[in-house]
Amino acid sequence: MSAPVISEVSEGSPAAQAGLAIGDVLVLINGVVPLDVIEYQQLTDGPEVNLVVQRKGSPIDRKLRISKEVGQPLGLRVDSAVFDRIRTCDNHCEFCFIYQLPKGMRKSLYLKDDDYRLSFLYGNFTTLTRFTELDAERVIREHLSPIYVSIHTTDPNLRAAMLRNPRGATSLKWLDILLEAGIEVHGQVVVCPGVNDGVHLERTLLDIMDRYSALASVGIVPLGVSDHSNEPGMRPHTLEEAQAVIEIVHSLGDACCELFGDRKLFCADEYYLLANTVSPPAPFFEGFTQIENGIGMMKSFEIEFQSGTHLAADGHGGFFQSVDGAPPWGYRAERSALSSPDRDRQPVLVTGAYGAQVLSPLLSEFGRSDVEILVVENRFFGGNIGVTGLMTAGDIERTLRDHGGHARYVLPDVCLNEGRFLDGPHVEDLSIKVEVIETSGVALRTLLEQSAVHVGSLS
Repeated sequence: MSAPVISEVSEGSPAAQAGLAIGDVLVLINGVVPLDVIEYQQLTDGPEVNLVVQRKGSPIDRKLRISKEVGQPLGLRVDSAVFDRIRTCDNHCEFCFIYQLPKGMRKSLYLKDDDYRLSFLYGNFTTLTRFTELDAERVIREHLSPIYVSIHTTDPNLRAAMLRNPRGATSLKWLDILLEAGIEVHGQVVVCPGVNDGVHLERTLLDIMDRYSALASVGIVPLGVSDHSNEPGMRPHTLEEAQAVIEIVHSLGDACCELFGDRKLFCADEYYLLANTVSPPAPFFEGFTQIENGIGMMKSFEIEFQSGTHLAADGHGGFFQSVDGAPPWGYRAERSALSSPDRDRQPVLVTGAYGAQVLSPLLSEFGRSDVEILVVENRFFGGNIGVTGLMTAGDIERTLRDHGGHARYVLPDVCLNEGRFLDGPHVEDLSIKVEVIETSGVALRTLLEQSAVHVGSLS
């Protein structure tokens, strides 16, 4: 077990005034060794916080007493969200994307977590196969809500087979307990063609309507298959299979509306792209509660682009936003410092295959067919991977070189995490200059409006 290490201190905060610094180790908080940032939040919420702090190079631990307003943050961030040990996943799902990663990537990308705390904090999906009675007691007692659960199928034998873990057959019992206690839970079903689709998917969704109707939402997402998969039974959906999934989910979603007053069941945007059909209208997504799972993201982007204003979605905001100390991981990590615009030239929009399908009609509607869309083929992962967020530096560099390398290339920040691509390099490491903008419809519209004004004034 390790104690939290301070990675950031806000200027003028109680932590700064007390003399806390980056690198300090919080050995004890109010006499307690905290297990995670959730407990850290509870321990530091009061008007007086007593700390035992270890500073590098000092042989003696410091004792500090900090007085502040009730609920006022200390004003610091620590290096991890979990201090005891992240609960790793002991399933061996043949569809797991982590098993399909190429070798040589940074170590943190190969970590498989199945930790309910990270589900609560960041919206990570957990199978509950490592969930215990003590975990359930804590979630219910502290009302750690929402929680995100990977369901995949409600057939016990099939679920155990898909997870390659006998506990997969029984771990959904915890879903019953959490829902009965009033915990908000969002579910996910990864559909693997020939495994849990068709009648199996229909049975799963009917079981959800019958046994787990208190679920806030369920996202049905397609299997992603990279060239590095070693599972011969895993393959991408065909067009007909994608259409069949949409038909099942929409039909039973309509039934949910009649029975429960909400749709509850949603297809990932990727299904509409695979099926060559349009995404449903915005009200269909009922607040975009799983937007970070790729559900309603296209429609949200479209609305932002058309209106020029950011959409206030009801998606999981991340508990860390109200927890003083939690590091912003995953979707909520800082993407990159945005580049200064080069307004004197027409932009070339660099995107993935799926992104191009979204952008093309929007540009046409906006009367900007003069703006080029440059599609990056994902050779790093290969397979059916076409989402913009998985573009890598190597693939982008190759694409820009093939294009000539002398245009005003505009890159969405969704493919960056703290300025770094999945394959390791930072934006500054690219030999060809790119302009990075926020991945939103508002940012794209602003870019196009500014470029039209400036390029027009030069002509």
